[in-house]
Amino acid sequence: MQGKVEICGVNTAKLQVLTGKETARLLEQCRQGDKKAREQLIGGNLRLVLSVVQRFTGRGEPADDLFQVGCVGLIKSIDNFDTSLNVRFSTYAVPMIIGEIRRYLRDNSALRVSRSLRDNAYKALTAREKFTSEHQREPTVDEIAKMLDMKREDVVFALDAIADPVSLYDPVYQDGGDAVCVMDQVRDVKNTDDSWIEQIAIKQAMAGLNDREKRILALRFYDGKTQIEVAKEIGISQAQVSRLEKGVIEKIKKQL
Repeated sequence: MQGKVEICGVNTAKLQVLTGKETARLLEQCRQGDKKAREQLIGGNLRLVLSVVQRFTGRGEPADDLFQVGCVGLIKSIDNFDTSLNVRFSTYAVPMIIGEIRRYLRDNSALRVSRSLRDNAYKALTAREKFTSEHQREPTVDEIAKMLDMKREDVVFALDAIADPVSLYDPVYQDGGDAVCVMDQVRDVKNTDDSWIEQIAIKQAMAGLNDREKRILALRFYDGKTQIEVAKEIGISQAQVSRLEKGVIEKIKKQL
């Protein structure tokens, strides 16, 4: 969004801003069916849509698309606003615009989730906005669950379901040198490519052993038995076990 002058062909630097009195007058005219007043209201509140769209940058959606969806929310708020209530139009319009954009992002998410989860997530987001507006702080998951009379885990699952997917290559920190990516923080340091290759090589080497050699290795290194215990179980001397064990290990090393 930074440095971008035009969205959907609209020059954002030249967007008009209506005063409170102008908005109230146009809303009254709009209630009476004045289409020109309706157009003026839409044009005079595009900057409001733009300010909301800026909250959703970085979601992977084109700003033009979000702006158009936000305009739909603006039009709905104009058509449904009750002029008899002592409420500023922007106070009513902003949640409508936000809701429309969130609905669009939810329905067009890269990850498909069930309708029930999406509905629960929408309820949770609405409850969170209401709580934040009333208490000037973000609610906890338990507080959201209590407001909606839902289980805590249902709220967590619903909010997680609509969370934006994160690329493993997204940088999370950079201080002059190479950036630290998500992959660097969540990667499995145990099951690396090298360890997988070693496991495959060992399996291939083990496949070339006979049954007695495999049994000796299993008893010694999987069951943890001593050479004397292995000798008694197999029926050979401890010296033979030692010689066979050494020979098997050498054979595996050569194949590796």
